Amino acid sequence: MEKRKTFGGSLGFVLAAAGSAVGLGNIWRFPYLAARDGGGLFLVIYIILALTFGFTLVTAEIAIGRKTKQSPLTAYGKLNKNWTWLGWISSIVPFIILPYYCVIGGWVLKYLIAFLTGHGIDAAKEGYFTEFITSKGEPLIMMFIFLFAVTVVIYLGVNKGIESFSKVIMPVLLVLVVGIAIFSLTITKTDDAGVTRTGLQGLKYYVIPNLDGITVKKFFNVVMDAMGQLFYSLSVAMGILIAYGSYVKDDANLPKSINQIEIFDTLVAFLAGVMIIPAVYVFSGTDGMASGPSLMFVALPKIFASMGKAGTIVGIIFFAMVLFAAITSAMSVLEAIVSGMIDSDKRFSRGKAVIIEFIVSLALACLVCFGYNDLYFELKLPNGAVGQILDVMDYVSNSILMPIGAIATCILVGWVIKPKTIIDEVEKSGDKMGRKRLFTVMIKYIAPVCLFILLLMSLGIF
Repeated sequence: MEKRKTFGGSLGFVLAAAGSAVGLGNIWRFPYLAARDGGGLFLVIYIILALTFGFTLVTAEIAIGRKTKQSPLTAYGKLNKNWTWLGWISSIVPFIILPYYCVIGGWVLKYLIAFLTGHGIDAAKEGYFTEFITSKGEPLIMMFIFLFAVTVVIYLGVNKGIESFSKVIMPVLLVLVVGIAIFSLTITKTDDAGVTRTGLQGLKYYVIPNLDGITVKKFFNVVMDAMGQLFYSLSVAMGILIAYGSYVKDDANLPKSINQIEIFDTLVAFLAGVMIIPAVYVFSGTDGMASGPSLMFVALPKIFASMGKAGTIVGIIFFAMVLFAAITSAMSVLEAIVSGMIDSDKRFSRGKAVIIEFIVSLALACLVCFGYNDLYFELKLPNGAVGQILDVMDYVSNSILMPIGAIATCILVGWVIKPKTIIDEVEKSGDKMGRKRLFTVMIKYIAPVCLFILLLMSLGIF
């Protein structure tokens, strides 16, 4: 078994962990939910949950990783041999996610190339996206390029790959996010009816709570939406933070790093809304907020096309930013799988594990691509959605296995190994952990109950 590497410093760890969280789901899903769920109301609830529920799960997973110095596959068994099964659940999640995530990453690459080559107007045409994903060749090529790029970074290892790449790409990503957000606030448009809408009006729509028609049931749904979003925003219940935590040095200031990850993730999630919602509001009004998952590939290209020549530049910057975010997230997903292979079997070197997973993910990703043409079907899921292969994989991993894994983690930490085990790990460098009482109450009582309700909603029971 190869000697376990460590991050060179806390900055590398924080940027890598933040990079894993700032991904595709965060960029399009957060703004969509915020717009749908009362703007500022969703924001307030999300921030409260991030500081309580999110903090609890992030702390538990990073501490488990550092304490055991193991991947998600083997870490739980090292804490308690009767809980080895939880390691398998935590490892199956990234295994399912990586193939379809690389397919979507290929879609982002396609749009970036379209804008770079001056075909942004074509990308805004009706049916462009559908025609692309249902074609048999191009989606496979784009997916392969994306997966290959991610594989190269992980092949290079913890220091030369993950840490070095994150230190370069994350500051660039943040600059692009801030730049697009500022630009989004400056745009204005007067429609055919003579009504002028501005980016600042769109920002107001985003940040000021809209309580019109809010009932107890709708408020509860907003809370559950925000909690579900935290899985995307903080990369919890995917095994990623355990893997990254295992590379953190014992003398690192873990409380400080956890706080920085929380702040960075929440800031970027908020800025994602500032980037997208004001622009959509200016060019499409409140009706444009209903685009949902198609927002990035259908609605936004139309908005960029409406901006004229400036739209091409904005489109290039936007899709470059999204591509960077997608790569950093896919890196962390692949690393969670590879680290498990290395820790579970001494015959696996990093290179061998990476190549094997590359081949397996490539095969599964091809199936996902074919799911939009030769293997197309429509299956009604328990949560009411209708989907194809990609949607089924997303539902199983995100809506079923992740809540189950998170619930089990809460039970293990809260009632089996006890919260003190995690608290002692966080504080072993001599740095005091804030919110200790909150952590204990959340991990033992509140988080598992909320997660159970979330799972019932995903199953269509509640």
